Amino acid sequence: MKLFLFIIIFAISAFAQISQESADLNKKRQPIVVPKFSSEPVIDGKIDDEIWKSAAVFNNFIQITPGDNIQASKETIAYLGYDEKNLYLSVMSFDEADKIRATLAKRDQVGGEDNIRLTLDTFDDGRRAYALFFNPFGIQGDGIQTENGVDLSVDIVMESKGVILENGWSIEAKIPFKSLRYVAGKGKFWGINISRTINRLNNEVDSWSRIERNISNLQQLGKITGLEDIKTDRTIEIVPSITLSESGQRISTLTSPDFSRILNKPVKQDVGVSIKYQITPNVTLDAAINPDFAEVESDAPVILANTRFPTFFPEKRPFFLEGNDYFRTPLQVVNTRNIADPDVALKLTGKSGRNTFGILTAVDRFPNTKTKAYIGVLRLKRDFGSQSNIGLIATTYHFGARRHNTLLGFDGKWQFSDQANFNFQVVGTKSGRNFFNPNVNQNEYRNGNGIAYQTNYDYTGKNRGLFIGVNGRSKDFRADVGFTRRTNTHGANFGFRLGTEPKPEKTLIKFVTRHFLGYVMDERGRLQETNYNLNGELIFQKQLEVRFGLGFGVEKIYEDEFGARRNINQLGRFFGDENRGAFQRSFRLDADKNINKRISVEAGIKFSQNEFDLDFGANERFTRVSPWFFSPLRDVLDKRLDPGKANSFGYDIGIDLTPTDPLTISLSYEREKLTRNDTKLIAFDSNIFSLRSTYQFTRFIFARTRIDYDTLDATINSQLLFGWSPNPGTAFYAGYNDNSSYKGFNDFRGEFDNGFRRDGRRFFIRMSYLFRRSF
Repeated sequence: MKLFLFIIIFAISAFAQISQESADLNKKRQPIVVPKFSSEPVIDGKIDDEIWKSAAVFNNFIQITPGDNIQASKETIAYLGYDEKNLYLSVMSFDEADKIRATLAKRDQVGGEDNIRLTLDTFDDGRRAYALFFNPFGIQGDGIQTENGVDLSVDIVMESKGVILENGWSIEAKIPFKSLRYVAGKGKFWGINISRTINRLNNEVDSWSRIERNISNLQQLGKITGLEDIKTDRTIEIVPSITLSESGQRISTLTSPDFSRILNKPVKQDVGVSIKYQITPNVTLDAAINPDFAEVESDAPVILANTRFPTFFPEKRPFFLEGNDYFRTPLQVVNTRNIADPDVALKLTGKSGRNTFGILTAVDRFPNTKTKAYIGVLRLKRDFGSQSNIGLIATTYHFGARRHNTLLGFDGKWQFSDQANFNFQVVGTKSGRNFFNPNVNQNEYRNGNGIAYQTNYDYTGKNRGLFIGVNGRSKDFRADVGFTRRTNTHGANFGFRLGTEPKPEKTLIKFVTRHFLGYVMDERGRLQETNYNLNGELIFQKQLEVRFGLGFGVEKIYEDEFGARRNINQLGRFFGDENRGAFQRSFRLDADKNINKRISVEAGIKFSQNEFDLDFGANERFTRVSPWFFSPLRDVLDKRLDPGKANSFGYDIGIDLTPTDPLTISLSYEREKLTRNDTKLIAFDSNIFSLRSTYQFTRFIFARTRIDYDTLDATINSQLLFGWSPNPGTAFYAGYNDNSSYKGFNDFRGEFDNGFRRDGRRFFIRMSYLFRRSF
């Protein structure tokens, strides 16, 4: 009898819980009406203003990572309201105060600690949304979320504060509508989700919306409405800037024992202005006149030895980052880093109904020449269905009378279901420029037409996935406004993903494998590469992640890819065989561990067999090591190459320290060594040591140190920077950049130095101020 009563009570309890979960889910599927506030709350992080009692409430959060829509470990309650000018958010995150992980972080650097994320799809189209982050101190992060992830390069003006309490932490935020692009009014909806990350609990993410892993997050947002009384203003932002700099550079001189000296240049000033005019809430015009791009952010050092193709570096300049997702396409035909130093640039971006558009134009100047480049970009896209679209992209680049490039292309995406889609892009180019002719071993000016294409079928399931694709670029394809790694290459690829169901309570929470098979050839049908790669990821308790990669493949190279093609009139670029092939194997193992709120480490090791030493030579310390280079038959004027098989070995380690909440220190070391198989000589041995340290005096004032030492070319690049930036646009920076070398090759003396040598330096002060007016 007791057993029978227990079963009945258990069944009733389970049914009640299921009924409550179903009721909560149905409630979240209904649009939430956001009330209009009669007064403005004080943004101090404390949710104690009376007005919050009238706000829309978001509660009953559920865990979506690492668990799959299960009960959250901690309670979270959010509140939302608005007035004519601002959207207001407050969130109470219940927790144990001494276990909260938060620092006085730099903007956009709050992802590795506890945080709140507000996702706002202000066009309610499931394609693009704002992602706004706040840590327990109210430090902000902001970006644009698309199906490809979150781009944190966008900065919007908003106000936020956070406080740590005895029973958790809370934040308040005021988000001006004029900082957003949106459509609002009676009967209009916005997509919304509010989520919370608890860093120490295996990066647990608790979400207000139920999120299925096999459907795009943007398709699973809740809805808010009631934003009917927004005061629509035209907003203009003007950011004048001035940079004062004084630099020195080492030059050649016969009067110095070192045959060189530092030449100090006069103080230089650069004055510019950036203008943003919000024509409507969803259409914005940006302009920049002589924009100043002082070296506030620097590229991380990378190993460039023994590389055939260009290396991509991301854009970091605020003017070009704003709205750059409007111009992004699969083939990367727009890369604004090709606009080096513009006199003037204009950009018009926006969305009207299902139509998205972007126009970019710039006049780029080059040092030591009066010739300028004229650049233009046009982007149009039309949405249809729930997630499908069709688009057009056109670019033009003109530099003088003998270099011009025009590109026109179409792209699209067809969403079959929540899990499957087909996408494509095809572009054609027409260029007038120098093309290398391997049959005569010289550049020839001519017109050339090219084509590039990619198409892909993608299925993304909960614990499995599949993709099939083809892509290629013809021999004469050129995209002078974009980034092209390689031309004369065409290939097909296939891949699939298999994973286990996440089990948050187990030692091994999740295991995922990804398999990739590819085949690439040139236009003559010659094999360039075929490979198989297996990658795996294991997620353990206590924030330990282990990743591995295993690869097998065949690579072939041909002398006409490097220079002259042998014929009756000339020798080929290669000494010996005119093509080379190798069966290659590679392995990599990486691990990340977050030890506690103060220490995290990462490490990796890799090796590969039979990759090619291309016989370029890295520098004076690591010259060419091929048999031909050491052959007594080699003439000094003979520029032929003798590529051969080599083995590569490398490892890296990094540690992030937070001794105190305001201070962060990152140390890293990376080594890569390539040894030639036939001569057993080292083609290069690169060691990169890096230090990054930031002290955040307040939310807006910081001091930063950066030092990079690369043993390959013996360079030491360092920066000291003091900054104050209360909001995007208003900033003061004082910095010192130094470029030196240690026991490097001295081009002025033709031998190696015994110690340090300074090659250049620069001191700069940059000031800008945001003037923002609405009318």
